[in-house]
Amino acid sequence: MATKNQNCYVAAGVMSGTSLDGLDMVLCRFCPRNENWNFQLLKAKTEPYSNTWRQRLATLHLQDARTFVETDRAFGAFIGQQLHEFLAAAPEQPRVIGSHGHTIFHTPLEGITCQIGHGASIAAITGISTVNDFRTTDVALGGEGAPLVPAGDKLLFNQYAQCLNLGGFANLSFEENGKRIAGDIAPCNFILNSLAHQLGFPYDDRGNIAKNGKLILPLLENLNALPFFKRPFPKSLAREWVEHNVLPLISNSGHTPSDILATFTQHVAIQIARQINQAPGTTVLVSGGGAYNKFLVREIQQKTTKTLTIPDNDIIHFKEALIFALLAVLRVNETVNTYAEVTGAQSDSISGALFLPPHTKNKKT
Repeated sequence: MATKNQNCYVAAGVMSGTSLDGLDMVLCRFCPRNENWNFQLLKAKTEPYSNTWRQRLATLHLQDARTFVETDRAFGAFIGQQLHEFLAAAPEQPRVIGSHGHTIFHTPLEGITCQIGHGASIAAITGISTVNDFRTTDVALGGEGAPLVPAGDKLLFNQYAQCLNLGGFANLSFEENGKRIAGDIAPCNFILNSLAHQLGFPYDDRGNIAKNGKLILPLLENLNALPFFKRPFPKSLAREWVEHNVLPLISNSGHTPSDILATFTQHVAIQIARQINQAPGTTVLVSGGGAYNKFLVREIQQKTTKTLTIPDNDIIHFKEALIFALLAVLRVNETVNTYAEVTGAQSDSISGALFLPPHTKNKKT
């Protein structure tokens, strides 16, 4: 944990994931410790999305250009206002905000990635320097632009051999031969939540629906046979890949959502365990909303001899927002925050667009 000293930085982090659960906000203190950092989580909150915002974000990739620009500005203003209220009663005020935004397009092999959430609007509303658009520099350098969280895994959670995040997409990060290796493994809550929605639930609570469903062996085999799963790291996933490769298999299976949910949970567990087993070390930190899915975690654990560690609720839920706060601190200090060894880019980079707050001159009296 961090303690106050003159070398520490207080920063806020904001994360909006593909699962569309809500806007995660944290206030943290970071203190340098040799080549790593200590941290203290001062405050955290999730602001659930209204049905209107959830629908706007889920369908924006289908809208016209003007709607896209309007939504980018509106979402930035929404983030700014939520942060303004979140920080109003905070014990300290941050020097910088790191905002991931919400991913709308991500096809890095085509040089395309886009996360909305207008950084200038956030800075204008909060009056605090804001860093956003963390992925585009890496993509411009030929990288995947994802995952970005491994930089924080390396600097904040290196007591674990591997860091597994069970979010909209499952991803893994680990050290091998002195390098940080990472990548996306498989769609996770992005699909699991969608199937639960079809049954009238926001998510599969503790995995109970999947636990009681029936395995569809042909669907499981078809999912596991997708070429993506044979590609080595680095690699990343996004909505576009799911729509092209996964949804047709699911929709053509002809089975109930509960049985598809059971089968897809097994598919995710198989792919995650395979990657964990191939990576060095024996300890695995598990975070993200999927850490609450006891059935999924149990199925992963049964397929590996590695030790899965479930941390406290704040780390499970807010680890990504915490890390984007750190990435913003690194950005304003002109320190590398994106590793080429993780993304496959031509070089490391200092990523993120910096927006300074409005400058107000003192009025003469």
